[in-house]
Amino acid sequence: MKPLLRNLAEMTAHRDHLRLEVSVLSTLLRLGHRVQVRALELFEQDQATMLRPRSWSQDGQIVSSEHDAAGDPRRLPLADAPELAQCIAAGSESAQRSMPGRHTLWLPVWQAGRSTACLEVTQPRAFTRHQRDVVKGVFLVYQNYQNLLDYSERDALTGLLNRKTFEEQFARDAGSAPAADGGADLPRPWLAVIDIDHFKSVNDRFGHLYGDEVLILVANVLRAQCKSQDRIFRFGGEEFVVLLRSVTLAQARQVFERLRAAMQAHAFPQIGHITASIGFAASQRGSPVEVLGRADQALYHAKESGRNRVCFYDDLVLSGVLQAKIAHDEVDLF
Repeated sequence: MKPLLRNLAEMTAHRDHLRLEVSVLSTLLRLGHRVQVRALELFEQDQATMLRPRSWSQDGQIVSSEHDAAGDPRRLPLADAPELAQCIAAGSESAQRSMPGRHTLWLPVWQAGRSTACLEVTQPRAFTRHQRDVVKGVFLVYQNYQNLLDYSERDALTGLLNRKTFEEQFARDAGSAPAADGGADLPRPWLAVIDIDHFKSVNDRFGHLYGDEVLILVANVLRAQCKSQDRIFRFGGEEFVVLLRSVTLAQARQVFERLRAAMQAHAFPQIGHITASIGFAASQRGSPVEVLGRADQALYHAKESGRNRVCFYDDLVLSGVLQAKIAHDEVDLF
């Protein structure tokens, strides 16, 4: 019991979701020498719910993968695990599968009424009641602490990621990106800055409470248009940032144009329709401040040239509208 308590203490010392996930898997791995554990990510693809391993046990250690979920070759339909699918559909706390020499216990992670991940524990023997109680106890500590972390990382109004989590997410996405000269057709991460057009007039005409409602609805539109592996941030006021993971330039253009069109098409109570301007840039080279600066310049041009449009930083540089930064020893200088 002492090693387990020590692991729980170590688990709650982390301030990062991935490290916390690795820590809880390490704790569960101590339940027996033939135990295997995994953290499975749930995401939507082609109108089907999919599973893919995000962290797992290997040779007594926990390893993690930051692969794009939709492109991960290990992904499989949730329907292939019917016990887990039924558990999630019913909103239950756990599911089990027992086969000769292989017994599996699943524990869905619930956030805001939906399951975004699942912990999986597998062993050759059937789980005893004591084992199930220990696993579920460890899991409850993990989920409660994850909810606390999530609360500190979320914007209180919209529920989107907040600005202080941006650099960490940026580093994860950009760190696994291909070289900058890999060609336009090579999948890579992208960053967009989105600003609601004439938002001040909404607050002036209807008041800040209604302005807050508009921001919540805008956040919902962004969630509906982005994939689960993409990251959406509220940077403050009417400004939002989206990080796309591993898509081509053509796909990035389509995504951001779809966001713009969805915003324009959405009917907001009382005010009818609003629009948004978007500037985006590749995020595989440069610091977060530098990439944000490029996307901001593209956004500023979109605002100055009529609003309700999407502008790509490199297009503006090539056309001579913007002056490119000069790279020197991997540091961008104006």
